[in-house]
Amino acid sequence: MDYALAGAFAAFALVEELLVRMPGWWWPYVLVVAAALVAARRVLPLSGLVFAIATSLPYFAGREEVTFRLWQVVAMMISAYTLGSLFPPPGRDRATRLRAGAGAALLAAQALSYWTLDPTDPMAAFLFPAAPYGLGIAVAAQARRLGEAAEAQAAVRERQARAAVTEERVRLARELHDLVAHSVTVMVVQAGAVRRRLDAGLPVDPELLRGIEEAGRDAVGELRRTLGLLRGEGAPDAPAGLDRLDELVAQVREAGLAVTVRRTGEPVPLLPAVDVSAYRIVQEALTNVLKHAGPASVTVGIGYGPRGLELTVEDDGRPAAAPHGGGQGLIGMRERVGMFGGELSAGPRDGGGFAVRARLPVAAVASR
Repeated sequence: MDYALAGAFAAFALVEELLVRMPGWWWPYVLVVAAALVAARRVLPLSGLVFAIATSLPYFAGREEVTFRLWQVVAMMISAYTLGSLFPPPGRDRATRLRAGAGAALLAAQALSYWTLDPTDPMAAFLFPAAPYGLGIAVAAQARRLGEAAEAQAAVRERQARAAVTEERVRLARELHDLVAHSVTVMVVQAGAVRRRLDAGLPVDPELLRGIEEAGRDAVGELRRTLGLLRGEGAPDAPAGLDRLDELVAQVREAGLAVTVRRTGEPVPLLPAVDVSAYRIVQEALTNVLKHAGPASVTVGIGYGPRGLELTVEDDGRPAAAPHGGGQGLIGMRERVGMFGGELSAGPRDGGGFAVRARLPVAAVASR
């Protein structure tokens, strides 16, 4: 870029010399040095202005045969602009500040030399050096502001990317917890029933073994789907929603839990994310009953109303040493409800047992 500027400057000077034909044998040598200093203006920022002042010294000696070229003024303006563009921002080192001070002093000396040469036009004498210098400072300050803004935007994008990655990891961890906790709990309960029957010398119900097999198959399928997401392959099948609630209930019944499902209101289409979250909340609540409540009966309520989707899972089992889902399960349910601005309550019932109630607001329900 600087070499192109030096070439353009030299071409302008040659055109001026060709058209105006001012006297003086010295100008080609001065032009060569001036063009070289323009090319090296970022490496030797003060030299261009020193050379411009030096070439104007003959005027102080009263040598009228020496004429001043317009391209010499242009060379000085380029040097002044370069000094302005290198003006140090606050907080720079002492050497940089000294260079800036020396440049400002040289600029003032250049303006005074022009004014001494022609006292009748002080405006031009001070404007030619000061205007490009001020422009250089303004351009450099704007470039710094744009750079700082770009860095700030890059930092924001990086934070957003990290937050998105964290959110995705949390979501996948929640999915893994939900599917593994439920399927493994069902398998453990059913395997325990098989072991007890074998210990007692009783025949084993094939349905129990089939339930263990199906629970394991479901767990493997969900793991493959989630691992596919981690690898960026996408999900081979859509995640489970409330349309698979009957399968979930059947699986829990095979594990020995008496489950009743009550549906109220007119079903409406749900957003996929809401549908999955509703299914997982019910699944986690039923898993907690299997883990903590012992022999119990459970009522699952699915209600569609003006306030949104209402979910309830209530059991009449024995009190647990800790609240159902006091660990990751309850945290996962709260996160799922919180994504949609819903409400969740979980705690012991007055008459015994435990209840989980969740509401996903109307805004989260898709219109027909």
